[in-house]
Formats: sequence, structure tokens, C-alpha cells
Amino acid sequence: MKRAYYSNTISEFLTEDSNSVLGQLSLNHSNRSLEDLQKNAWVKQIEILKSELTGIRGSIYFEFQIPRMGKRVDNIIIVDDCVFVVEFKVGDNTYGKHAELQVIDYCLDLKNFHEGSHFVKLIPVLIATNAEWCSTNTEKVIEHYQVAKCNKSGIREIIEKFTQYPRDEINIEIWENSIYKPTPTIVEAAQALYKGHKVEEISRHDSEKINLNKTSNYINEVIDNSKLNNKKSICFITGVPGAGKTLAGLSIANERMLANEDEHAVFLSGNGPLVDVLREALARDFVLTAAESGQRVTKDEAKRKTSTFIQNIHHFRDEYIKYNVKPTERVVVFDEAQRAWTNKQVSSFMKRKKGIEDFDMSEPEFLIDVMNRHKDWCTIICLIGGGQEINTGEAGLEEWVSAFQKNYNDWEIHFSNSIVNSPNYIKSETQRKWLNRNGISETDLHLAVSVRSFRSEKVSEFVHELLELNLETTKKLYSDIKNDFPIYITRDIRVAKKWLREESKGTERTGLIASSGARRLKALGFDVKNEISAPYWFLNSNDDIRSSYFLEDIATEFDIQGLEIDRTCLIWGANFHIDNNEWKYQNFKGTKWQNIKQEVSKNYLKNTYRVLLTRGRQGMIIFIPEGSEIDHTRPKIFYDGTYNYLKKIGIVELF
Repeated sequence: MKRAYYSNTISEFLTEDSNSVLGQLSLNHSNRSLEDLQKNAWVKQIEILKSELTGIRGSIYFEFQIPRMGKRVDNIIIVDDCVFVVEFKVGDNTYGKHAELQVIDYCLDLKNFHEGSHFVKLIPVLIATNAEWCSTNTEKVIEHYQVAKCNKSGIREIIEKFTQYPRDEINIEIWENSIYKPTPTIVEAAQALYKGHKVEEISRHDSEKINLNKTSNYINEVIDNSKLNNKKSICFITGVPGAGKTLAGLSIANERMLANEDEHAVFLSGNGPLVDVLREALARDFVLTAAESGQRVTKDEAKRKTSTFIQNIHHFRDEYIKYNVKPTERVVVFDEAQRAWTNKQVSSFMKRKKGIEDFDMSEPEFLIDVMNRHKDWCTIICLIGGGQEINTGEAGLEEWVSAFQKNYNDWEIHFSNSIVNSPNYIKSETQRKWLNRNGISETDLHLAVSVRSFRSEKVSEFVHELLELNLETTKKLYSDIKNDFPIYITRDIRVAKKWLREESKGTERTGLIASSGARRLKALGFDVKNEISAPYWFLNSNDDIRSSYFLEDIATEFDIQGLEIDRTCLIWGANFHIDNNEWKYQNFKGTKWQNIKQEVSKNYLKNTYRVLLTRGRQGMIIFIPEGSEIDHTRPKIFYDGTYNYLKKIGIVELF
């Protein structure tokens, strides 16, 4: 796969006519609105590099693709054992902080996701052409990811500094053809997809394992067939935790929206913070992209345009309760469809909040009924997860199947084969048999491999065994993952914060997370009842006190479910702790803790910690308070059992 607009040996680049180089760059550059601005920058880059690289042996790349970020780095220059990742700021007379972070992020992306770059020296270089001369500390650049900075006359000096004592040269052919396995965050994926990138461009390339593309292709065939033959259809997609169900859903909705505007494809989610974060991220990116092309778009204008792509499922539901009309949407993707509400939950909500006394449908039944108002065709895509139910009143997949059993016999049902092969999705054998008789089973509708944590696919398994108190299995899994996915414990929050700050480079995001039921963390200064603004927490920069970086505001399971950050500090609460080798489940009421007795409520609490333990992409530290001798709500026994268990697993403690 050719990742650069232009690539060559340095010697051939130096002798090639500058117009020829420019012509190849222009030919591969698809965004015509940027052409004049970009051409001027390329002309200057070519001129500077031809002057500075004379006599240097190696390879050069222009506009090298960084798939996870949906961007391209200006230049990559490979000399001896070094990969110089170069960001040009033509005409700038200062070294901007944003540009520094950007080039560090490019290096981290290559190190983490490009197989050929895992173990090479990656040197981030920022060239502000009109800036003053800047000294470079090679040790700090290599060891601490500081940026080497120079003006238009300094790139040769930087290259010579870092290649004084070369080890083995990088094999260019192997490096160029190395597998790229990007695993974007859901925010990065949404931004890249909205810009027109395809799912295969921003997802892992070990395609023999990952069937995201196959799933998308199958869904598109179902939609096209439904459209051609005036059919109504529904598809149920399943997958292991972190397999990319949401990514697949966003890809399908975006692809249909771009290709067929009349379908009004939409991605719906009941996860309020996820919707808020994605919509805000898309709007900000839209404004920035417009500005780069010389257009002025306000945030409100951007939000109006991007909000049609991602919507809150409850707003969608309420709209069509209010108006008994057919929806404008023809293709609807429901994220976490198993979490739609039961008849009892919806009826109670409608009575309390909407003043509707006689509402008698479950949420799945009503949503199908809304789409059934179309006289000709429509397609529903349901993304089905499992093991992270944290709310009461969630209906499960059974309620969707039940709706089709009672009504809607003319719908065509496509479902993942895993649904009928495992009781994890549908407990009723009768329903599974009915689905087998009345639907179409398809292996491509199951996503079988986790793509969430690029560090280790065993993290979810480790967390599961940890929560099941299977000590020996957990110890083995921890031993397998600890080098790729560092996990630490501490009893000092200052140590936890220090680790987060020191380990994270560039714009890698860190944050504090805790259970919404861990009410007595308030005594330590952490109020889980204090609501955060999810877009500020997840998207704002490290100089904003409302952002996760500031390590002040706590995100709970409700804020962070469906989202991730690079490194987390999980502050463990007294509501879920180990005593006598078993979990104790507690709920804080008034001035004291009460034991939770209902099994369903216990499962919700355990799943809360399952969510919290799987939110870090690159590692986590767990802070377990010491307890108090004078506060009856925080005795040491509420914390020491959990601490001792994690120590037995072998998790290293930081002091």
C-alpha cells in the first residue's frame, strides 16, 4: 500500500526536477480547494530540503499517511537508523506548541501502530522556517519525546547530530511494506469517517482477523437489496468487547449518508455522553477544516450540519411519539440496541415525564413501529453488545425478537450466527429456534476479534477473571499483559497523578475515573455526584481546568462508557470491595452503607467496575484509599481486602 504522495531516495530526489516532484504531489492531492495554498508550501519545502539534504544518503517521503489521525505528516526522512518525522510551518517565526504536540503524536502513532517503526529511533522535528536558531538536546529528544526544532537552515545539523553513531541501517523495503494496524479512538474514527475516509483506511490491516470491512459490505448489500425490492429489513450485529461494533455502525451510517442523501442515514445511541462528545468533536473538526481551506464556519453552523449524522435515540423516539408520521430516515443504526428499555420502563417514563398514561410498548417495539411507517423500504441495523449493562430497565435482545414474533411478519431478519449459537444473547431456546426458522444467519455479522486495545487483546479477559476472583488465572493473564499494558496500584493519589503525567506524551489523554456509587470518596476531595461536561472532559486541551488532563473532575461509568482515554487512574470506592475472599456490594444511603441483595443490582455494580477497568488504551493505575479510623463510612476493611487481592495478582505498587 502506497502511503505517501511522493517517495524516493534522497539522491534521486535531489536530482529530480522540482516541478516533477510538485506534479506528483499535486496529482495525489485530492482536495482541490487547498491547491494553491498547499502548492506554495510544497514549493518552499522542496527548495529547503534540496538545499539541506545535499550529500546525505537515505530516503524521503512527502505527505505520509497517518491513518489513525486521518492526517498526513509533511515529511519523513530516513537516514541510517533514524526516522525523522518532520512538520513544516512555512513562514512561521515561532515554534508553536500545537505543532510540537502534533509532530509528537505522529511519532507515537508510528511507534504504536506501524510494525516497521516499533523499535527504530523516531525523531520528531518541527521546522518553523523564519524562526530563530534553536539548540537540540539529543538525549531529551530520544528519551523524553521532546521536539527537535530548527529554522529553514537547521535540518542538516539535526540529521547529522542524530546519526553520528549509527547502528544497523533501517531496511527501507521492509519498513515501507510493514503492516500498519491503527486502532483509532471512537472520536478519531468518527472524525475520519465524516471527512470521507473509509473504514479500511483507519482500521487495522491484518484483515485475515478483522472482518469490519466484510460486515460493512454485507450490510450495504442488505440495504441495496431492500431498496431495490421495496423490502423492510433488520440486521443484528454482535461482537466481542471492543471489536468495533460502534465503528462499524458509524461507518455504515456515514457511508450511506454520503452516497445516498435521500436515505437520511443516522447513527442513534442512548449513551448521552458519547453522543455529546462525538457531535462536539465533529463540529470542532468541521470548523477547523473549513478554516484551513479559507472558509469561515461558526460552531453553531457546524453543529447543525454534523448533528444529523449522530443523534440521541431518546430524542428520536420522542419526536415520533409526538408526531405520527413516517420518519425521514430510511437507514437507522441503533448502538447498544440490547440496552433499549422494557415495556415497564418506557411506560413508567412516559407517565412520569411525558404525561402519557397508556403507553404500552417496549422501546424496541416502538422503534420498529416507527420505521414500519414507511410504505416501501427501510433498514434497521442493531449493534448488540453484552456484559456492560449498568442501568435498570434494559430490555435485552429478547425484546427485539419478541416484537417480530408478535408483529411485522413482512420484515426480513438478518442476524449474527452467534446469537443462536450462544445463550449469552438470547436465553430462551424457543426464541433462538424461532429466529433460526424465520431469519437469515450470517457469520459476517459477528465481529470476532477485539480491536480496542492495541496494547493487548487480553485486557478484557484479564478484567473478567479479576472480577470473578479467579486468582491463578488472573495472575497468569497479568503476567502476559503487563509489559504491553502497564497496570499499577498505589495508596497515594499524588503518586497516581505523577505517573499519569510522566508517562503520557504529546496529546495522549489522561483522567480520573470512579464509580458513581463511590460516594464516600467525597471525603478525599472527589465528588462523583458532581456532573462533568463530557465534551470538555474528553476534548479540551491540557490548559483547560475542565479537561480530563487537569486530573480534578471525575468521570463515572455513565460518562465514560463507550469512550476511552489513553491512561486512567481508577479511584476504587468502598461500594465494591473484597471481604473474606468475596465481593461485597454496597449502596450509600443517607449516612451509612447498605448491602445490595438483589442479584441484578449486584451485576450492575460489577459491570460498573468492568467498564471502569477497561477504559484505558495504554495502561492504568488503581488508587485504593487507606481508609479512616475516625470515619465510620470509610473503615480500612472496606479497602484493604481489595488492595491485598490486587497485590496477590502481582500488580506492582508505586510509592
